[in-house]
Amino acid sequence: MQTVLRSWLSKDLEPLVQLANNKKIWDQVRDYFPHPYTTKEAKEWLALNVGITPALNFVIEADGQFAGSIGMVPKTDVYRNNMEIGYWLGEPYWGKGIATKAIALMCDVIWKGYPHVNRIYAEVFETNKASMRVLEKNGFEMECIRKKAVIKNNMLLDDYVWVKFRSSTS
Repeated sequence: MQTVLRSWLSKDLEPLVQLANNKKIWDQVRDYFPHPYTTKEAKEWLALNVGITPALNFVIEADGQFAGSIGMVPKTDVYRNNMEIGYWLGEPYWGKGIATKAIALMCDVIWKGYPHVNRIYAEVFETNKASMRVLEKNGFEMECIRKKAVIKNNMLLDDYVWVKFRSSTS
């Protein structure tokens, strides 16, 4: 499948609601990602992201279809050379290599657009082995496990921190 990252558009409302309103996705992301994911939440998200420059959040498209989202969070102060990434993929697109490609594309965006960033990282709940695999495929290394650092669904979970450093060829 051809995977691309693109800016958010108003037309993304319906597919966003359709794919994001999935408890299996919500179980693996931070609580500020709403569940249920309704038209109201989608409109609020689009208001924050459509036409914004520079874009920090992108649509993941697979063969021209809305498949999910990926974004970056610039860090500040003493962490200003770090960029956190986060992503989710609609369930019909799982297991097809799309997340792996989307992460590679996002790393390219960061390395090219943010020359001061030398470290990209992602945090993954212990229950999300698939996400850990796609990070590993992209050259991320597990930096640490923060024991019982996350509370999700009233359960304490380990938080795995995966990191990738700028190479001399980036």
